[in-house]
Amino acid sequence: MPLASTSWLRQQASPVRHLLVNGIVAGALQAVLMCAGAWLVAHVLSQAIFHASPLASLWPWLVWLPLIAVARFTLTVKQRRTTFEAGAKVSATVRLKLEERLRTLGPLWAAQQSRGDIVTRFVDGVDALVPYYAGYLPQLAFAAIVPAIIFASALFADPWSALVLAATAPLIPIFMLLVGRAAEQASQRRWKRLRRMGAHFMDALAGLTTLRLFRAVSREEAFLAATGDAYRQETMAVLRIAFLSALVLEFFATASIAVLAVLVGFRLLWGTLGFEPGLFVLLLAPEFFLPLRALGTQRHRKMEAAAAAEDLAALLEEKAPVLANTVHTTKHSITSNQIAVAFRQVTFGYDDGRDVLSDVNLAVTAGERLTIVGTTGSGKSTLFSLLMGFATPRNGSILINGEDLAHLDLDAWRRHIAWVPQRPHIFRGTLRDNLLLASPDADELQLERAIHAAALTPVIARLPRGLDTPLGEHGQGLSGGERQRLSLARAWLRDAPVLLLDEPTQHLDSSTAAQINASLSKLAEGRTVIRIAHRLDAIGADEHVAVMAEGRVVETGRASTLRQAHGAFARLLAADRAA
Repeated sequence: MPLASTSWLRQQASPVRHLLVNGIVAGALQAVLMCAGAWLVAHVLSQAIFHASPLASLWPWLVWLPLIAVARFTLTVKQRRTTFEAGAKVSATVRLKLEERLRTLGPLWAAQQSRGDIVTRFVDGVDALVPYYAGYLPQLAFAAIVPAIIFASALFADPWSALVLAATAPLIPIFMLLVGRAAEQASQRRWKRLRRMGAHFMDALAGLTTLRLFRAVSREEAFLAATGDAYRQETMAVLRIAFLSALVLEFFATASIAVLAVLVGFRLLWGTLGFEPGLFVLLLAPEFFLPLRALGTQRHRKMEAAAAAEDLAALLEEKAPVLANTVHTTKHSITSNQIAVAFRQVTFGYDDGRDVLSDVNLAVTAGERLTIVGTTGSGKSTLFSLLMGFATPRNGSILINGEDLAHLDLDAWRRHIAWVPQRPHIFRGTLRDNLLLASPDADELQLERAIHAAALTPVIARLPRGLDTPLGEHGQGLSGGERQRLSLARAWLRDAPVLLLDEPTQHLDSSTAAQINASLSKLAEGRTVIRIAHRLDAIGADEHVAVMAEGRVVETGRASTLRQAHGAFARLLAADRAA
């Protein structure tokens, strides 16, 4: 396992160290009671067979045996529960860290990632950590503590037998080291295969409608079947190594016990060893090797955790886009419902050196509407990402009422924004839950006004439970137009002075688009509106338009003026009509 992964896994154990210590102490006490029980059995049999002790004199010793068994069982249950709790807490903590990291990285970063890959890391990757902390780490401690306790007990009873145990014990960890490299590589290959398969499956599931339209479902089924079969083969390769190593470990342990048994037998025959210490050592011999054998079987859990930890650590250390400074807050400067926005020589690009925006200059006065147009990839959506604080410009500044966005508190600023995207995300939950995301404290009257303004009333009327009707993920149960109306109702509930519209009618039919546009016109009254438009024919003659191309603003002006200028806007309009 790479050193970085080992170090990361150990770091995650720090908050639950007390639980792990408690579990290890319980296991150590269980080993002490095991030695006591073995001595009781050896003593009782020795007294009964060789000293002809009556049953009445043995009862006091025999009573202790069930008590020791119950105590051992109780300690074993406590140890397993405690270490499992430690694993579960680490898993929950890591998942929370990942969620926080994703929020920090923001939608701009997430849009460039495979959703399936992220889900695989969140689910399978985090779940792989539990067995490491609940099984492998405690077993690693037991592999050192339990043999030491048994060795000390055997040394007291018969030093020669203790030396035999000490001489044969290293065979097992030596073999584990020899096979460890192959097992680690197999686990790494299996994890990478799982990530690829998970990513491809989620992407295929998201695009299932498109696959059906292009009659490519059978091809995708064949690909997923082949990928699944490859993953099965990788899994079987890991299991083969695990079973082989377990078999060899059992062989070495059995051979070591046999050597000890032969030596004890000869010494009993020669009369150099008493029956009681000899039987005591033989009873302890299997328990001496058991923690080492169990550690060998736990190694595959360690390797699975290591493979997952490498990717989880990389995700947690992913470089986030530089966000607006939240230390210097000026919440009181954003008290007005009249918001002016200005881009001043804004340049933005990614780490690979590719510029998405270059020297963008735009100004939107309070209460004004600006429509941004341009071909796909011209930087329109990036402007929205910068304005919402998901990233900051490499050069230049974004001014909000004259104040640099880099000096504003992002949470306070975002509360001044209502965003209506092309494809609003509807979460699994009731219709009411999805509406209240925009304003959790909204009362029934505010809900009714937003529903009426967004023309959502007929939709709710046909639903079996009205506002309390459960919706599936991505709004299953609603049409595209109904989802947009729900998004529009959210914007009404938000009641923010800045409205960002990413062409919410792009994928709707003309009739539904007209209804949505009418509602948007009412919503936009008195607000600062920045809109991305794709349907250029729907742009009003008096609208202020900015044309973008290759990350630059190449033309600005009233739509009626730009139509007659035969420039970039006119060419886009002609191309739009030709399509």
